[in-house]
Amino acid sequence: MVFRKSLTRELTFTALGVFVVLLAIILSTQAINLLGRAAEGQIANEAVTALIGFWALGLFPLLMILTVFVTVLVVLTRIWRDHEMAVWLSSGLSLRDWVWPVMRFTIPLALLVGIVSLYIAPWAEERSQVYAEILKRREEISAIAPGVFKETGSGSKVYFIESYGGEHGAATNIFMQDMSEGKVSSIFAKRGYITVNDDNERVLVLEDGRRYVGEPGQSNYEVGSFKRYSVVVGNNQKLVARPNNRQAQSTSALLGSSDPGYRSELVWRLSMPLSCLVLAFLAIPLSYYNPRNGHAHNLVVALLAFFLYQNSLTLVRNWITQGKVGMASILLVHVIVLIIAVLLLKYRDRPANTVRQTLKYFLHKH
Repeated sequence: MVFRKSLTRELTFTALGVFVVLLAIILSTQAINLLGRAAEGQIANEAVTALIGFWALGLFPLLMILTVFVTVLVVLTRIWRDHEMAVWLSSGLSLRDWVWPVMRFTIPLALLVGIVSLYIAPWAEERSQVYAEILKRREEISAIAPGVFKETGSGSKVYFIESYGGEHGAATNIFMQDMSEGKVSSIFAKRGYITVNDDNERVLVLEDGRRYVGEPGQSNYEVGSFKRYSVVVGNNQKLVARPNNRQAQSTSALLGSSDPGYRSELVWRLSMPLSCLVLAFLAIPLSYYNPRNGHAHNLVVALLAFFLYQNSLTLVRNWITQGKVGMASILLVHVIVLIIAVLLLKYRDRPANTVRQTLKYFLHKH
């Protein structure tokens, strides 16, 4: 039908705009945060783009759910406001006839949300943590930006590097000053990197450099050159460890697990596409707008409904993690919201009646 084609087209273009706007807002906020940390030397400059990408993939399901909800709500509200809904309803259509066109638009996006939440988002979380762990190979050297003097937490060492390059996070043109044990030792090296020795100790290896110990002009001032100079910078730390948090676990690893945390993560991922469908259905009756009143109270109610729904899912998820309730409890939240949406749809299918008139109708009927 004509209204189905026009509705699908408008929903698609609106969804693209809403998604781009939401993504730009969220990514810009995260980028500012990461750039600030990079400026302070907490993370390497080249890590910013990768971390933003991994973070965006992990947030994609929730972002797409919000996009679908806002899109359906905005488009149908406009149709009500511009009196198009009155034309369609007077032509013999009911509000229930809008359910399938909206679902035809939502189902492919819900499937995409399911794929990302079940497979891509866990992979992105794992890769993000592995990447962050790899950066620890450079800990006191490459955790700083090139061209910036970096002081360690203890204040006993100061580092400066010119650039990164090569394998294993190697740095080039390194300056290190060690002020421990009552001595001032300054080292200049062409290359350096972090590795692990046989005792699982983290070792800073410097190559092709010179070492100066003491104060110039003193009798105990020492100058030496070296081809290879090693300093232990940490004990019993693995460079790359497999992430053990539940968000980074694959869906296949969660299946059949008896751990409450893994169970809560599994039902949360399965709830993502389901909540996308439920919210799209809920947006149909919530989009009702009375042009005579001229107020968009429905948008405020819809926003509150969205946060209440998501917070309820999060609360039940935490209860499952704590072992207070079973996995099926989260399904109860979806069912309750779906029932509310059905009741609202039946009520909004009689837009000419007020709440008082509807109550009188049911009271007189019985």
